[in-house]
Amino acid sequence: MKVASLLFKNDSFVEEKNEENLDFAHAKLVLGFGSSALISKQQSFDSIKSKFPDAQIVLSSSAGEIFGLDVLDNTISLVALDFSSSKVETKKVNIADFDNSFNAGKSLIKDLCHDQIKFIMVLSDGGKVNGSELVKGMNSSNESGVLITGGLAGDGTKFEQTFVGLNALPETGNVVAIAFYGEKLMVSHGSLGGWDSFGLERTVTKSQDNILFEIDHKSALDLYKTYLGKYAEELPGSALLFPLSINLSDNQQPIVRTILSVDESNHSMTFAGDLPVGSKVRFMKANFDRLIDAASDAASNCFEMNQSNPKLALLISCVGRKIILGNRIDEEVAAVSEIFGNQTTLSGFYSYGEISPLRPFENCELLNQTMTITGINEMD
Repeated sequence: MKVASLLFKNDSFVEEKNEENLDFAHAKLVLGFGSSALISKQQSFDSIKSKFPDAQIVLSSSAGEIFGLDVLDNTISLVALDFSSSKVETKKVNIADFDNSFNAGKSLIKDLCHDQIKFIMVLSDGGKVNGSELVKGMNSSNESGVLITGGLAGDGTKFEQTFVGLNALPETGNVVAIAFYGEKLMVSHGSLGGWDSFGLERTVTKSQDNILFEIDHKSALDLYKTYLGKYAEELPGSALLFPLSINLSDNQQPIVRTILSVDESNHSMTFAGDLPVGSKVRFMKANFDRLIDAASDAASNCFEMNQSNPKLALLISCVGRKIILGNRIDEEVAAVSEIFGNQTTLSGFYSYGEISPLRPFENCELLNQTMTITGINEMD
């Protein structure tokens, strides 16, 4: 397996890291993460296609790009892969062709889980797709328990339009799956948040899918504003600083849900995943050091699965972490690099939701506010 990373900016390739002399003309797979404006530009796609004529090209818009140790904006971070014996298959669906996100997810994974499959990476539109239902649909088709990781495309902090593409100019509403096959493939994963819960545990008493109306029979938005204090005037952007911890059942670890928008007229909040009636929630706040420590721990968990460093580590972190950490954002990527060392290529993006199991060998979940890492290697 050979890996090369490239940076595209101002309509041209401005940096290349290709120590293994990967032949771009014969690359099997190219993943690219970039700003909405660049990733949806025909000239960008044409340039990438020209450089990698035989590759499967999967592109996703982002809320920030990871290129090595750098976190950038207004660029496209690309990683190219070639394999000695492993293979990939790709599939794309568009949410407009389905009644709901569950059925889109079910169709996406169907027929991919055959012999020698090792894992599936999914990149999804982050605005039109209900991530929770997408994941449920994928899990319903994943009878063999294949590892699924990935994330929801971003659009900076605008939350307007997100774009995903497969071998064509990225469009809104797309969901792409990349299935990896081969006996020699080694895959690992890790995902952690590092947020602190505060306040009392409360119960969701009125909701519809990912729209929350009431907590403990009170207006969820009014309650939220009370907790936000001075930050209430900056909604919905400030909500990224105070996500919700949700416990769907007594037997499951809590997961985090990020607010995407608020509706003052009906006192509701729309989240990046479902909040079922009866689920338990708590407010959360950031702890800078714990966020960075969680990134390091996610890398450690990834390493421990195979007791080796991956050749490629795909990092999908949350836009909320990027906003919170601000000028310290490079520190969480550096924390990952310290675990893996300089032999591991780092690439990825900041997302509107992360897809990963909470524990090894479990079904995937839609997560928010985590650093999620997928490690890929191919044995000689």
